[in-house]
Amino acid sequence: MALHYFQYLKESGKKEIAVLCDPDNHPDKTKEVVLKALENGFGTFLVGGSLVSVGNTRQCVRLIKELGAERVILFPGNETQIAEEADALLFLSLISGRNAEFLIGKHVHAAMHIKRSGLNTIPTAYMLVESGKLTSAQYMSSTMPLPYNKPDIAAATATAGELLGLQLFYLDAGSGADHPVPSSIIKAVSQAIDGPIFVGGGIRSSAEAEHAFKHGADCVVIGNGAFDSPELIDELAESLEQLNQWKA
Repeated sequence: MALHYFQYLKESGKKEIAVLCDPDNHPDKTKEVVLKALENGFGTFLVGGSLVSVGNTRQCVRLIKELGAERVILFPGNETQIAEEADALLFLSLISGRNAEFLIGKHVHAAMHIKRSGLNTIPTAYMLVESGKLTSAQYMSSTMPLPYNKPDIAAATATAGELLGLQLFYLDAGSGADHPVPSSIIKAVSQAIDGPIFVGGGIRSSAEAEHAFKHGADCVVIGNGAFDSPELIDELAESLEQLNQWKA
């Protein structure tokens, strides 16, 4: 199961890079980025977006699976972005905000369909972090992000999620963020909870990824950075290999 794999990363100190694919991207571009990631040994791909207007989640999942991806995990922006062909689903509760629709409302709409589908579902604490600009996730969810300079609030929020039974924690600066999640936030959350931590949004260099790993991230998610500059994948792969060799 996907959750077991990420728990193994947490326990072993190994690190992972996940590529986030937006179903609105042209399939040819998605294929180019996914193939490059696979050539570099990446095994985890997320599929989803805050707004899917022309894309097809199921088509995107099928494409990535057909190319040989080991783990294709849904990262849904709403209850319509469900595809049974995926290996797992991040069942996101937006615990950083106070919009009941994204805490539980949309989950109710999708719950019976997801259960019938048999999808491997991972209860996930989704936490938006202030990133210097209004991001798509913040706008579409009508919520305030966690303050950039308040790690104590982030730690308390994550701890509340853990006590509620959430098992994976996703810190997200949002698509197109001016800057990534700060190290103080990652470190505070890592010290507060036991579950695996994903960090994404605004990461456009191996140095930024290494910084997130150093302070407690188990998996760093790249999206726009990889699609805008596919050579970033080569850079990240080299950095990740060195980091995991050091951990061996």
